[in-house]
Amino acid sequence: MPIRLTVLLSIFAADPLTAAGPVSFARDVAPILSRAGCNAGACHGNFNGKGGFRLSLRGQDPAFDFARLTRDMLARRVDPTDPDASLVLQKASGKVSHEGGMRFGTVSPEYKTVRAWIAAGCPDDTAVSPKLTALTVAPGPRVLVDPADRVQLSVAATFADGSTRDVTTQIAVEQNNIGVAKVTLAGEVVRQRFGETLVIVRYLTKMVPVRIAFIPNRPVPAMPPSDHPIDKALFEQFVALRLRPSDLCSDDVFLRRAFLDTTGNIPTAAEARAFLADANPDKRTKLIDDLLTRPEFAENWAAKWSDLLRNEEKSLDKKGTQAFSRWLRAWFAEDKPLTELARVVLSGRGSTYANPAANFYRAVRDPYLRAEAAAQVFLGVRVGCARCHNHPFDRWTQDDYHRFAAAFARIDYQVLENKRKDSLDKHEFVGEQVVIAKRSGSLPHPRGGVAEPKRLGAAPITSDDPLGAVADWVASPDNPYFAKAQANRVWLHLFGKGLVDPNDDFRTTNPPTHPAVLDLLTKKFAAGGYRLKPLVRFIMTSRAYQLSSTPNESNAADESYLSKAIIQPLKAEQLLDALSRAMDVPVKFSGYPLGTRATQVAAPMQSGSAKRFGSAGGAERFLKVFGKPERLLTCECERNEDAGMMQSFQLITGELLNGLLREKENRIGKLMAANASPTQMLDDLYVATLSRPPTASEAAGLLDYVEKAKNKRTAWEDVAWGLVNAKEFLLRR
Repeated sequence: MPIRLTVLLSIFAADPLTAAGPVSFARDVAPILSRAGCNAGACHGNFNGKGGFRLSLRGQDPAFDFARLTRDMLARRVDPTDPDASLVLQKASGKVSHEGGMRFGTVSPEYKTVRAWIAAGCPDDTAVSPKLTALTVAPGPRVLVDPADRVQLSVAATFADGSTRDVTTQIAVEQNNIGVAKVTLAGEVVRQRFGETLVIVRYLTKMVPVRIAFIPNRPVPAMPPSDHPIDKALFEQFVALRLRPSDLCSDDVFLRRAFLDTTGNIPTAAEARAFLADANPDKRTKLIDDLLTRPEFAENWAAKWSDLLRNEEKSLDKKGTQAFSRWLRAWFAEDKPLTELARVVLSGRGSTYANPAANFYRAVRDPYLRAEAAAQVFLGVRVGCARCHNHPFDRWTQDDYHRFAAAFARIDYQVLENKRKDSLDKHEFVGEQVVIAKRSGSLPHPRGGVAEPKRLGAAPITSDDPLGAVADWVASPDNPYFAKAQANRVWLHLFGKGLVDPNDDFRTTNPPTHPAVLDLLTKKFAAGGYRLKPLVRFIMTSRAYQLSSTPNESNAADESYLSKAIIQPLKAEQLLDALSRAMDVPVKFSGYPLGTRATQVAAPMQSGSAKRFGSAGGAERFLKVFGKPERLLTCECERNEDAGMMQSFQLITGELLNGLLREKENRIGKLMAANASPTQMLDDLYVATLSRPPTASEAAGLLDYVEKAKNKRTAWEDVAWGLVNAKEFLLRR
């Protein structure tokens, strides 16, 4: 998400902020450094500073900044005897060459405030100034309908001593979608074009996001009838935004969507025909209930969690990956609570063969990476930035990070054997390992001493088993992060976009697009015992899930609010399994029996695996080309879904696809052997690939093509090739 600091040069002659009293470095000068962008990551807030001068990133450490400004008097950054000669003022006002350019003028309130502080002898109040406890921005989220084109923000800071002050003219402002609006120095948000922008208001250590949408003066749409709680929450927002949701998708689109989202594959031709012929008005709900009971549902979700938990062959070996995959499949088949899955994985010890959950720690062998992975997967929080400095976009401090990481320090490994093929690769393991808990173990604190274990943003850990304490806390109903993060992850997999996006980046500056829906899902997830199937059913039975991707005049430009279905490319595994099912030919995976589907393969063969286990087959290469992750990160972002030339080659002239088309006993061969008529053959190919029969015009053109062809078999292969290369086949609509 592109973010730019909006700083406008102050040209107004006004009394300094200090007119009512002495200047405070902590409350007056420090905010100016942020407002002017001096402590941004691209400037002096960089870890190495700029031009020999370094500030704390985004002003997170005022005491550090005070020392940097004042301790080196020879640098003349501040000069109490001649304030105007201070380098900090000369560079900021453009009197001396400055790579960052002029940040404020000599008649600006900022200049006068900093000058007054320097003239007063640079008093240091960083240790005694009351801490900022709250930042309030009014109004909150707004939808402005044309001709309304601006809104004035009012910002109040509350401090630990109970005092409150208006800091509207001291805030730093950041935006996404910066072309939508500009923010003036006075805190007024002014429309530049229609659209939505997230304005992040920052003062000292607090940040408040304000979502503002500027929309055309279009009619208020009538919402379609629905009693589903998700629809009610969404439609209320659609009315405010004057978005009319798309119509319901057709039966064939819903059928394909539901199969892909639950089982990871398209329906068979027989299943498609049965569903399309069913006149029962509740057939969609009946289908959802049926799909949730299938073993493919558990296999599909086990594969998704295998991606997250780094179930990969290099670290876990083949036996370990298969054991881990079987364990996950059994968990989802029994629909056990995800809270317990988190508890078992995070507290996993013992043999990685006998206790497959322990493989999570076999793959992640560094305490800092363990903490980051646990926070990201189970809490939806990315804490990595706080390893080196306080998180610039969230509440997490270095102390939070290192004390949470300390809870993962008491893990060790007993390697019973290692039959790795590459003796120089210390990250390859082939053989049984035992994850053990050490009696002691600690991590250094960046500010000296030892980091005492602490739950992330919660109470310190006094238990002799810090790992178990973290596992219990994550799985507790009182945990403020887990349920919300997992509900959002399920929504992502069913809609193609999380309510919080990225789905594992919950932070103050990344609020949900639909807060009411996320709260509803979180409560529903908890009420269902933190089980996956009830939540999936709840979402899939909503009208919102069943919307068409076809836009109307009001929602054509909507990319955020889900007023229409998001068109997505099939995942690598989905596409390969769909090709196999469409052509009725099993695909061979190295080391697996013929007929194994891509979603059933325990772990992908990594790029270096060919050297250890022989050349990868066409199926493995196909999955890699279409973005299947190697599971080296605990993040959905590792999967690459960007289209590329290699994907085109695979679908046009690829060995695997052409092999499926030419296989003698494939769908085409079986139909021809059964003496099916051309009309029957075309209908079967269409239903098997697109889950619908051909239209009259499609049938006329293709039947004419086949009739004129000299080689009927080749002609039907051409037809099938065209169908599997159609957008309707390649995309989840």
